[in-house]
Amino acid sequence: MDFAPSPRAAELTARVAEFMATEIAPVEPAYHRDLAEARRAGDPWTPLPVLGELKARARDLGLWNLFLPREHAGEYAARFGTDGGEGLSNLDYAPLAEQMGRSAIAPLVLNCNAPDTGNMEVLLRYGSAEQREAWLEPLLEGRIRSAFTMTEPDVASSDATTMAATCVVEGDQVVVNGRKWWSTGVGNTECRILVFMGVTDPDADRHRRHSMVLVPVDTPGVEVVRMLSTMGLYDEPLGHGEVSFTDVRVPLGNVIAGPGEGFAIAQGRLGPGRIHHCMRLIGLAELALELACRRGLERTAFGRPLVDLGGNRERIAEARIAIDQARLLVLHAAWRLDQGGPAGALAEVSAIKVAVPTMAQQVIDMAVQLHGGGGMSDDFPLAAAFVNARALRLADGPDEVHRALVARLELGRYS
Repeated sequence: MDFAPSPRAAELTARVAEFMATEIAPVEPAYHRDLAEARRAGDPWTPLPVLGELKARARDLGLWNLFLPREHAGEYAARFGTDGGEGLSNLDYAPLAEQMGRSAIAPLVLNCNAPDTGNMEVLLRYGSAEQREAWLEPLLEGRIRSAFTMTEPDVASSDATTMAATCVVEGDQVVVNGRKWWSTGVGNTECRILVFMGVTDPDADRHRRHSMVLVPVDTPGVEVVRMLSTMGLYDEPLGHGEVSFTDVRVPLGNVIAGPGEGFAIAQGRLGPGRIHHCMRLIGLAELALELACRRGLERTAFGRPLVDLGGNRERIAEARIAIDQARLLVLHAAWRLDQGGPAGALAEVSAIKVAVPTMAQQVIDMAVQLHGGGGMSDDFPLAAAFVNARALRLADGPDEVHRALVARLELGRYS
C-alpha cells in the first residue's frame, strides 16, 4: 500500500492550502465577529454575504465539490466545477479534508460540508435521474443546503433498528410520521430538502424495514420544533434541529432506490463520511497543536516560557505522535475503502471513528490548558474545536458501537 498522494491530489492539496491562506484566513476573524453580531441581532441562520463571495472565487478556481467520489462523479465533476473534471478517491481526498478541517468555514466555502456531502453521495449512488435533477444539481451548484434526519429523541439511536419514525407507502404516495433530532443543517435559511429515514415494513427482515425519502422542507406537516445547542453552542449558520413530521405526504418517486433500501443506503453513506469527519478532525488537531506551540513559546510565566513548565514539552511531543498515528490510521482506512468498498473496510472505518475524535479531544484540551482562561473563550477557536471533537464521539455512531464491531470482527478470526 502506498499512502503518497497522487500528483493531482498533491496539487489540489497545495492549492486548497493556498486558497485558505490567501482568501479564507484574512476574512475569517471578521466573519466570526459578524456572525456573533448577527447572533445578538437574532438572525444567525442566514449565511453572511462573505460566504457567497468566497464560494464564487473557489468555484472559479476549480476548488469546488472536491469530495465527489471518483467512481460516481461522472459528468457532474465536469459540470459543477471540480478541477480536472473527475472525482477523487477517498485516499486522495483525505489530505484535502485535513486542510479544510483547520477552518470553521472552509468546508462550506468549497461545498464540501457535511451533511450535504453525504446527501449528495446518496443521490449520486442511489438516486433516480429525476431525484438528481431536482435536488443533486442544486446542491452541487451550492444554491441550496440539505439535512439528514435519522436520529430520534425517544429511542437508542445507536441501534438504528429501533427507529420509530415511519414512511408508509399508500398508493402513489409515501406518508411520513415521526420526530427526529440532531438534524444538522435545518437551521440554515438555504436548507430546502431533508433526507428522512424511517420504517416502511416493520415485519420485514431487520435490515429491510427502512426506507430513505426525500422530503422538501416546505411540505405541509414538516415543522422545525427547535434548534439544539451543543454544549452551549448552536453551530450557526447550520445548526442542529429537532424536526417533527406529521402526516407528511410526498410522491412515491421521492423514495431513494425503492422501499426497504434505507439501511443499505445508510451503510454506503456513512463509510466515506466517517473518513471525511476524521480527516477534518486531524486538521483541527494540527491547528490546535500549532496554536499550543506558538502560545508556549511566546507566553512566559515564573520567568520562563510556558513550554518549559509543567511537562509541556512532553505533552507537545505526545500530541505530535498521536496526530501522526491517527493520520496513518485514517489513510489506511481510506485505502481499504477504495480497494473493497464499505464492506471491505468495516473494522478500519470503525477504528478511526473511535481513535481520531478521542485523539483530537486530547490534543485540543492540551492547547486549551496552555491558553489558560483565553482557551475557553471565543477569542481562540479552541473551545468550539473541543466541542466539535467531543460531539463526533457520538455522531455517526458512539465509540461503544464501533468498538463492539471491531471486537466482533477480530474475535471472528479465531472462532
